[in-house]
Amino acid sequence: MPTQLPPVTRNLLIANVLVFLLQQVMNDTLIAHFALWPWGPDQLAQTADGSTVAIGFRVWQLVTYGFMHGGYMHIFFNMFALYMFGGTIERTFGPRNFTAYYFVCMIVAALTQLFVVDYFTHGFAPTLGASGAIFGLLLAFGMLYPQEKLMLIFLPIPIPAWLFVIGYGAVELVLGVTGRQADVAHFAHLGGMLGGFLMIEYWRGKFPIKPKRRLMR
Repeated sequence: MPTQLPPVTRNLLIANVLVFLLQQVMNDTLIAHFALWPWGPDQLAQTADGSTVAIGFRVWQLVTYGFMHGGYMHIFFNMFALYMFGGTIERTFGPRNFTAYYFVCMIVAALTQLFVVDYFTHGFAPTLGASGAIFGLLLAFGMLYPQEKLMLIFLPIPIPAWLFVIGYGAVELVLGVTGRQADVAHFAHLGGMLGGFLMIEYWRGKFPIKPKRRLMR
């Protein structure tokens, strides 16, 4: 259990909570402009105050969606995971690389969600939440600290981090393919893990383009 959070993790927690509080005041407006909407032509929607707005994909939504949440449980579990894993990963990567890692996971998660919606599900609903970036942090913990023990809240049995991450990813894939929990962006979660995996493998020097400094874990 972390006792003192490093600066980037702490600031991400604060930013997410502040945006969530702002959502309670101007929810429709924030979702219309800053949630992640599918590619394609804009659609017209009516806000709670009766005004009509055009909603659709904007490039800044690749980042802004990751600071918005759909309810109290949604933000609680995401922020709890950020609190649990963010500090450890930030201390391992350093603040600059941790920031890059977090936002790469978030953006790859968004692009994955956009791709799946555009080519497979064809819906038109907003995606929001830090879950893509959080799943990237979970993936990093499993790759960097594979033998550390993790436990599910409802199943208090210690599980090695590598097995926990693989199992969680497999569940997300099954839920996404079968269409269960359709209101959850399972492929965004998997996209966050994919972005994290690629970043870590790059920092480990596994690609033709090498980093200036390798990750030694």
